[in-house]
Amino acid sequence: MKYRILTLDDKTGVVRIEDESVMISDEQSFLDVFMTVYYETGENRFIIGKDNLTEDFFNLSNKIAGSILQKVINYKMKLAIIGDFSKYESNALKNFMYECNEGNDIFFVDSEDSALKKLNMNSK
Repeated sequence: MKYRILTLDDKTGVVRIEDESVMISDEQSFLDVFMTVYYETGENRFIIGKDNLTEDFFNLSNKIAGSILQKVINYKMKLAIIGDFSKYESNALKNFMYECNEGNDIFFVDSEDSALKKLNMNSK
């Protein structure tokens, strides 16, 4: 798995996962990836690409997104997901992403810069 560590204004580290494959398909694969990186780096803030998530993540009816993102909260992580989300037409998904972006822990953004800004605003 490829990743690099970026630094926020307050010197907090953020892990940018740079793998090009689908790595997250369910709760267990999420835990495998993020706990491995956490133990290797000690960082609890992450940026991941939309393409690293199974397409099923974006179908809220199967509850994959909810169960994975609940792990983010439970393990006191911060997560930004980067990508173009415009192809998703589900109002429920759009509302879900909006609500996440209004919170402090999980963000759906279009660029690494946007991800860093969100994670920096919520680095306390």
